[in-house]
Amino acid sequence: MKNYTSINDIDNINSWIEEAQELKANPLKNIELGKNKTLGLLFFNSSLRTRLSTQKAALNLGMNPIVMNVSGDAWGIEFGDGTIMNGNTAEHIKEAAAVVSQYCDVIAVRAFPSLTDKEKDESEQVLKSFVKFASVPIVSMESATGHPLQGLTDAITISENSTKKRPKVVLSWAPHVKALPHAVANSFTQAMQKMDVEFVIANPEGYNLNPEITKDTPIYHNQKEAFRDADFVYTKNWSSYDDYGKILNTDADWMITKEKIGAAKFMHCLPVRRNMVVEDAVLDSDSSLVIEQANNRTFAAQLVLKKILENE
Repeated sequence: MKNYTSINDIDNINSWIEEAQELKANPLKNIELGKNKTLGLLFFNSSLRTRLSTQKAALNLGMNPIVMNVSGDAWGIEFGDGTIMNGNTAEHIKEAAAVVSQYCDVIAVRAFPSLTDKEKDESEQVLKSFVKFASVPIVSMESATGHPLQGLTDAITISENSTKKRPKVVLSWAPHVKALPHAVANSFTQAMQKMDVEFVIANPEGYNLNPEITKDTPIYHNQKEAFRDADFVYTKNWSSYDDYGKILNTDADWMITKEKIGAAKFMHCLPVRRNMVVEDAVLDSDSSLVIEQANNRTFAAQLVLKKILENE
């Protein structure tokens, strides 16, 4: 595997999950694999779990991680082709990606969407520019339309906690005060489509995700109906896709409660707004998997880096 920029880079999700669980059981088994190798982590946007877990994953493989907050610490980067750079940007991605490639053996990039220009966001300009102009492998730590490290993490977590051969998994929209990206929901959907689960999505009218991603996944606009017999409830807010980036609904009735999900396991990528997205009674209960999910971020990232290093 050269790059990891999408859930679709996973050839066999079941074998990946098994390998991640082996790494979890013995995290330092491959510590010599990344010896004298450097991982550059470039953050155009903020992070807690992604930053720490990916650094930890690199250290478990013997790599040296270097972290840079690009949006605050670097020159402004221009991504357009043929642009007259007489504005706020001082460096072009052609030079920036080439230079970073000289310092790092693998580059990981985190860059959120604008949520104002759908066509530009879906072009994945930042991520694809690094893939095009860097001479080393690229890993997505979340892009405009996907979060493949989180999606792999979620697949691992569901596999570890499932008591049924084919569990029912629900991805449910929940209210939020801000317009949020579709990346986590998109990658979770793609991950579940690769697994042997009964997968459905619940969201209000006007909040259907990109149909090219959801494909034939059943979509419910009645949350209660979607939750019937659920084994896992994965909750995430996202802004409207059709009315791109807009908040059309702040209905508090979509908040996740213990009464709604019953015995189902609760999942969320974090950070999460308590008593708006989900009530305390769910997050503080034994049914909550959010801390375990966060822990699995390390082993998802470690598996991806391992495969890239082995390919090199």
